Amino acid sequence: MSIWWSLHLRREAASIPLARRLLLGTMETAGVDPDISFDLSVALSEACANAVEHGGGHGPGEIPGAYRVTAYLDGEKCRIEVADSGPGFPARQGRARVRARTQAPTTAENGRGLCLIEQLADHVHFGNRPGRGAVVSFDKVLKWREGALLKVS
Repeated sequence: MSIWWSLHLRREAASIPLARRLLLGTMETAGVDPDISFDLSVALSEACANAVEHGGGHGPGEIPGAYRVTAYLDGEKCRIEVADSGPGFPARQGRARVRARTQAPTTAENGRGLCLIEQLADHVHFGNRPGRGAVVSFDKVLKWREGALLKVS
């Protein structure tokens, strides 16, 4: 068995805890280890906060002022994708440049979200659609509680 869901959310701060709670509820119901669930929920919150703050604009077929969150849980891993319709990452911005840009000073109040996602997930991909938005996708190998619904045998 696998579970997947997708949300289209308004670019409002109130949407972030909604996405986080849905992810946590799904993983708790499926029987995912709470530490893994927590790590993924923090990473999701950071990706959503980035979309809310930077994901403005109106891409073709997009709901104005919205972003999309999709999560896939299967027996081995969870993959999460957050896509917005903003300007995307700056042109010619590869993964190394995104990482270098996200390493904010420790005294900064923001600017560490993408770096934190890299620390919490097993694999991270920063997709760029210049002028049409950015996509942050990440995954993590799952650990399961005893008797979990989706646990791989």
